[in-house]
Amino acid sequence: MSTPSEVKEVVREKYSQAALRVKAGQGGCCGSAPSATDCCDPITSNLYDAGQAGEVPDAALEASLGCGNPTALAELKPGEIVLDLGSGGGIDVLLSAKRVGPSGKAYGLDMTDEMLALAEENGRKSGLTNVEFLKGEIEHIPLTDDSVDVIISNCVINLSGDKDQVLKEAFRVLKPGGRFAVSDVVVRGEVPAAIRTSMELWVGCVAGALSETDYRSKLAEAGFENIDVEATRIYGSEDAKAFLLAEGIDGDMIAKEVDGKFVSAFIRAVKPKSCCAPGCCSR
Repeated sequence: MSTPSEVKEVVREKYSQAALRVKAGQGGCCGSAPSATDCCDPITSNLYDAGQAGEVPDAALEASLGCGNPTALAELKPGEIVLDLGSGGGIDVLLSAKRVGPSGKAYGLDMTDEMLALAEENGRKSGLTNVEFLKGEIEHIPLTDDSVDVIISNCVINLSGDKDQVLKEAFRVLKPGGRFAVSDVVVRGEVPAAIRTSMELWVGCVAGALSETDYRSKLAEAGFENIDVEATRIYGSEDAKAFLLAEGIDGDMIAKEVDGKFVSAFIRAVKPKSCCAPGCCSR
């Protein structure tokens, strides 16, 4: 079993490489510049429509390694403060900043220097003034208690080796009544050990995927309520085979075993307005 620190270093290295490829003009997810809405990876493909793609710099889109489109589903309102956990090249931060307008603000949090540098550059190109990128880990969010209205994330929480701590921190920084609205991969049923033990696949949000039941349970334990998990894309055997081959793994046998078991989902929850979760009433 990989330790949280080992997982973190693999994730950091892979995302650093992705940012450097984009900076060098070599494209993002597929190693060559994808079109505005397409990519060869079945998980990261076709997440943003042409209108959304046109709202952000090309480099922000090319550096996107997510599994969903949380800004399209989070119902952001003008004046809200949004935090994107694992913001990468900044696409969801920039889209969120447009949604909340000048009276709101969008933070992006990332641990990778290369991604942060790319995000800062994309922020400058966008001309938006209500954007701020922070360096840090999603297990230790560098913001004060009760400071944001909405937390979004795009296939990043599964990359953490300590998901309970991530959700605890998310709960802490949300204001009472604040919303947790993330895209992530969840698993249905048993997953082959070859998937679970592959460090490479942590970067694709697969090996670290929680079951829907576990995700709900962990959110509840952190203090959240009104928990909902909505499937947005179900991956079949051909999707699995394409992804495994891209990772250098012979996927013929494994693909059959994971057919329909991995699902991109939009996960919603709310921090209670009147809260008595552990540590909450003392504030």
